[in-house]
Amino acid sequence: MKAQVLLPKVFNFPFTYNSIEQEKIGDLVEVPFGTKNEIGVIWKNKYSEPKNIKIKNIVRKTGYSIDAKLVDYIEWFSSYNMVPIGLVLKMVIGGTKNFFKMKDGPIQIKKTKLKKFELNCEQLKALKFLEKVQNKFDVSVLQGTTGSGKTLVYFERIKKIVNQNCQALVLLPEIFLTNDFKSRFEDFFGFEPAIWHSKITPKNKRIIWKGLINNKIKILVGARSALLLPFKKLGIIIVDEEHDTSYKQDEGVTYNARDMAISRANFEKIPIHLVTSVPSIETYNNIFNKKYRHIKILKRFNDYPLPETKIINLNLNKIKNKFIAKETINLVKQYLEKGDQILFFINRRGFAPYLICKKCSYKLICSNCSLYLTFHKIKNKAICHHCSSERILKTKCRSKGICDYIMYGPGVEKIFEEVKETFPAEKIKIFSSDYLKTKEKTKNLFKEIKENKLSILVGTQMISKGFNFPKLNCIVVIDADFSGRGYDLRSTEKNIQLYHQLSGRAGRFSSKSVIIYQTLTPHDITLNELIKNQSEELLKNELILRKKNKLPPFIRLIAIIISSKNRSLSLQGAREIKNKLNQINDLEVLGPVDSPLLKIKKNFRSRLLIRFDNRFFLQKKISNVLNGLKISSKIKLMVDVDPINFA
Repeated sequence: MKAQVLLPKVFNFPFTYNSIEQEKIGDLVEVPFGTKNEIGVIWKNKYSEPKNIKIKNIVRKTGYSIDAKLVDYIEWFSSYNMVPIGLVLKMVIGGTKNFFKMKDGPIQIKKTKLKKFELNCEQLKALKFLEKVQNKFDVSVLQGTTGSGKTLVYFERIKKIVNQNCQALVLLPEIFLTNDFKSRFEDFFGFEPAIWHSKITPKNKRIIWKGLINNKIKILVGARSALLLPFKKLGIIIVDEEHDTSYKQDEGVTYNARDMAISRANFEKIPIHLVTSVPSIETYNNIFNKKYRHIKILKRFNDYPLPETKIINLNLNKIKNKFIAKETINLVKQYLEKGDQILFFINRRGFAPYLICKKCSYKLICSNCSLYLTFHKIKNKAICHHCSSERILKTKCRSKGICDYIMYGPGVEKIFEEVKETFPAEKIKIFSSDYLKTKEKTKNLFKEIKENKLSILVGTQMISKGFNFPKLNCIVVIDADFSGRGYDLRSTEKNIQLYHQLSGRAGRFSSKSVIIYQTLTPHDITLNELIKNQSEELLKNELILRKKNKLPPFIRLIAIIISSKNRSLSLQGAREIKNKLNQINDLEVLGPVDSPLLKIKKNFRSRLLIRFDNRFFLQKKISNVLNGLKISSKIKLMVDVDPINFA
């Protein structure tokens, strides 16, 4: 008897093997492949068997199996995102043959001290609303003012699901969120959560994977990749901060984890809750069209008000060669005198984003990518934020001697120096991914913040996401000018969400707090509407613009990025691909054009943009055309379904 076995490799089809016993679809088996043995999965018998090839035998069954719903989901995921099905399987099983042979002993669930929580009236109402749908597919949006206790509501929801012997998956957008989230989780549930992300050890991956497939682990908290794990009895999915663009995976297998989570819930026939303070434009549109159920929590914990807002016009208030206005300094001093913490926010890593020689006007640009290098004082080097290449600043000047660079624009390190100079008596630290590379550093910084051992934080966008700082009552946005970089479809939407989230960091346990917006455009409509807390009006206007300009969520976009070491070759390849794609009815192919980021990692990039009615599922037709292409091996293709920017 023959069996089809799908391998976790770059293949779009399974391989035929001789059965050794009665295997069923979903069984994980060890099979010979090339010179090695590999772990694969028994797949559906709908593929043609090879002719005139000696068929090898399956070596053994591993004793593990994924269920039919997950098999169907893998096929759909592959088809929708236009990626090889074998690579999707790799995200599901991920292990080598030794992974399945190793014995790790029983799962140790570390108990912690339980704290008692009581839901207020609004939270109870939200919980009852979410509970109306049980044991079937349903998308519900839990929207709440930042600091209103949304997490507590879905914790209660999870507790009831787990008590029915089901499992829960909580997706978070960033790995850094898990530390603060973990302590809140332990206080509520009385044990440590299983946490899944790319940085956990192989041993922990084995323990969690086996715990999930055997229903020994009931609650998993994870980043994007947790979505494809083989749960035995998944009962609910929570997508926290659903609006966050970090849910989009841009390298390797490209997909939007929020959208794929909704689809997985559909295949599993279970409820999914999208949790947010300001919904993404797609979610807002689905709420508006009554496709998703929707409940709001309006009041913050203990009725603490949202921060007051203050716009400071930098045209009138800026100190020469400084980035913090005089009026800002005076306001900050008032809060420091009360013992409050301050956050200076600048959404740029490093010290300075542009370096230009004042003698020869040479711009320090990455040799691999068409991007300015950012100077990082922590390393005393200029770094590319795309390929991570580093350069020392000693560059031979075209005029004479060594280049003498002027550093334009502020990064988080430059603001840190200015804050230190302005407030020399205060303890100040940077909150940025460059400074929190280890678990220990992150843990220590959280401890200092919560114990009020720090007066001032200087942070990047990372700080706006889900952190709870009790004494933080004053936030200064260094640069609140709402300018997008043309190629970002979502710049307005992202700014709305970012500044709403940021304002929610302040005044969580105080009746008086403030967020200060420093700007060169004090009359900007978006900023002023945001200050009036009119984020939904802004989203409504954004939807009108999207519809008018034939943009998502009203149509579907698929980007094809064609890259090559040779610029003309990438454009030529793009033209050939466009000619083939034009044979498909009901789609429009725009381009080719040079990417705004023309060169990345020494490859020149051209782009095509496919646009079609999102009621149609044209991915299979497009895949068939792309798979049938005979293009130069010097050209690489990347397909991005539902792109979030056009870089």
